[in-house]
Formats: sequence, structure tokens, C-alpha cells
Amino acid sequence: MTDDPNLPHGNEPDENGISRKRALQLGLLAVPAAAALGAAAVPTAQSKAEAVPQNLEPTPQCDDGDDPTIPQMEGPYFKPNSPQRTSLVTPQTPGIRLLVTGYVFNRSCVPVAQALLDFWQANSQGGYDNIGYNFRGHQFTGPDGKFTLSTIVPGLYPGRTRHLHVKVQAPNRPILTTQLYFPNEPRNNTDPIFDPRLLMTVRNTPSGGREATFDFVLNFG
Repeated sequence: MTDDPNLPHGNEPDENGISRKRALQLGLLAVPAAAALGAAAVPTAQSKAEAVPQNLEPTPQCDDGDDPTIPQMEGPYFKPNSPQRTSLVTPQTPGIRLLVTGYVFNRSCVPVAQALLDFWQANSQGGYDNIGYNFRGHQFTGPDGKFTLSTIVPGLYPGRTRHLHVKVQAPNRPILTTQLYFPNEPRNNTDPIFDPRLLMTVRNTPSGGREATFDFVLNFG
């Protein structure tokens, strides 16, 4: 684990320069049994198996011991019963396109299948839809613990930096309510609840949009 507070949570590199979670996602680490969680192991890249030397030591089990993702306030604009969907936009939706992907793990680095993620956010002008369900939606992780959200970069809400709201819940487990942040935002320095442990890793895309990643670690396992 690194002590650098600016490194997004869940992406800490090991001595080889690659995080153990990312190695797990790439199929480079053995996955412990997860039948009790209803989660499946991340598939390995069998097409590259021939290129892997056969005299390597067995890969250790993935057990980062990472701290759980920290909670943050819900805020005043959460609404229950959001639509189930992985995209909050249509081709006509104004704003900079944003694709957020990541995984939900427990503390032992086991991917959590069928975890509920409920997202809500401001529109490109910084406003929340409190009548309907624009920029609101929930989804469930796949067998590998992965989620994907298509949305836009939220506008600036008065007094806050840019952020996404999310509730995450593994089956039959408590709900984690938290927020995700964007790096290099000027208001990160003045937002009273901003926390660098909740920074997403964000990059610009050739089409003018952005792609972000974040892995959640739930407090069990």
C-alpha cells in the first residue's frame, strides 16, 4: 500500500509497478474461492497461455488488505427507485461524454457479483433533476464484479467540486454511500468534503470525451 494520498484508491502499485487488483482484472492473479459471495473468478487470458513460462512460482492469492472505500454524505438530492440502466445519456444529451468503469471487491480482493450501484449526479449546468430521473440510474455488477456507466461530466454545483454520487451494496450487506471525484479540479482545494482517496483515474479520449476508472472495496471478506 502506498502512502501517497493523491493516488486513486484501489490502484496502488506493487513492486512490479502494477496493482494487485489490476493484475486480477487482467487474469494474472489466482482468485480465491468466492462461492459464498456468489462471485465468479475473473477469467484468465487463455489465448496468451502459451507465452507464459511454465517454470514460474505459483502466483500468490490476491489479498491486498486494502482499506474499505470511505463513505461520504448522501446529500439532499438522492431519490429511491431509479431506473435500472447503465447509460444516463442519449445522443442528444448535452455535455462532455464520460465513461466510468471499475470493479467492486471485498477486502480480500474477491470480485463481488450482483453488487448494486445506484448513481446520481448534476447535469452539465450543475442542476439535479428532482422531479424525474435524469442522470439517475442503478445497475448490478457482472460475475467478475465489473460495472460500466455511460454519462457526462457533471457541471459545477454551487459550493462543491465536480462529483458523482453513488450507493454500493453487495448482496445482503450494508449500503456504502459515497462520492467520486475528478483529479486536477480547481475546486478540489476548497470543497469542504473532498477526499483524495475518492479520486477517479481519468483520461481524455480522442473524441473529446473522458474515461474514468474506480474500484470499490467493501468492508467485508
